Amino acid sequence: MQGSGVNSSLNDTGRKQAEAFHKAWKHIPFDAVYTSKLVRTQESVQQFIDGGIKHVSLVGLNEISWGKKEGQPITPEEDAYYHHMLKQWQEGKTDLRIEGGESPEEVVVRMKPALDIILNQEKEETILICMHGRAIRILLCHWLHYPLRAMDMFEHRNLCLYQLNYTGKQFQVMRYNDTSHLQLS
Repeated sequence: MQGSGVNSSLNDTGRKQAEAFHKAWKHIPFDAVYTSKLVRTQESVQQFIDGGIKHVSLVGLNEISWGKKEGQPITPEEDAYYHHMLKQWQEGKTDLRIEGGESPEEVVVRMKPALDIILNQEKEETILICMHGRAIRILLCHWLHYPLRAMDMFEHRNLCLYQLNYTGKQFQVMRYNDTSHLQLS
């Protein structure tokens, strides 16, 4: 269980996925790259950053805190507890948190200043945001005006791509959990 309290680097698989992601999307003229403060997101898009694209790292994009469960191996008991919490959230109890961690509602509050920074950049039309699985689900619910209990409807794979179009008033999903670039590596 990683969460926001485990700041590990990518493993070999992650580095290969990052390379495949860059190879597939390097032709996009990104105006900026936004990442969480955690090393693994920055490493995932390092080739874009090294290409001279403006990079901003924001703590508001960090993964949800899994509290005392972070850094622990997933035992059958831990897995059952995790799935119990997911079920609670799906039932609308999004104010509940894993012991010592954050609730989805607390993550939205933490995210809002970071999202305001991103959305208020007038000269940035095409941006890349690299963040984490649960945080992405929460972000998508927030931006698409879904209740947080629906966050698990947004599937997620490591180094997947969600492409959103923003009209200035609302977001539209153009690509959903796209991992086609990972099939090429």
